[in-house]
Amino acid sequence: MRPRVLLAASLACAPVFAQQATNAFDDPFLRATSAIANCPVPAGPLYTPEQVREQAHSRAQSGTSCYYSGRCRLPNAYLYDKEIAPRVVQYLNRDERLADSSVWITVRQRHVVLQGCVRTKEQAETMERSVGLIDDVVGVVPQLSVPGEAPKYPLAHKQ
Repeated sequence: MRPRVLLAASLACAPVFAQQATNAFDDPFLRATSAIANCPVPAGPLYTPEQVREQAHSRAQSGTSCYYSGRCRLPNAYLYDKEIAPRVVQYLNRDERLADSSVWITVRQRHVVLQGCVRTKEQAETMERSVGLIDDVVGVVPQLSVPGEAPKYPLAHKQ
């Protein structure tokens, strides 16, 4: 009788496992700096299969419209993301004003999301302004916390 109960329980959980969130669009997600040891790790760009279905058309459309309108040199705005990500990491690593932070970046449609911990609000503002000047970046979304603040982003699950 016990094997049937286990089988029934595992089958009941199957839809939950099928809805496992992944980075299905392969949005760049990189750690840029790591000076603050206890900074909570962001979840990164995760999408359920349902979210992938919902966003697939709008991603194709908005990426293509950028090219057709003449605002992008590449035929899809998402093609820039993998080029932008390492340049943002390189910049954040080389700017001494930002070296004592712990920041992860996500790049999506030429927008850079900064998640992590900084020492001061001024450092966060400097980081946002500086990253916004990197070639091909069209926007910066700061989700940075200073000491004593709760994280402003979803956290990675500990395994």
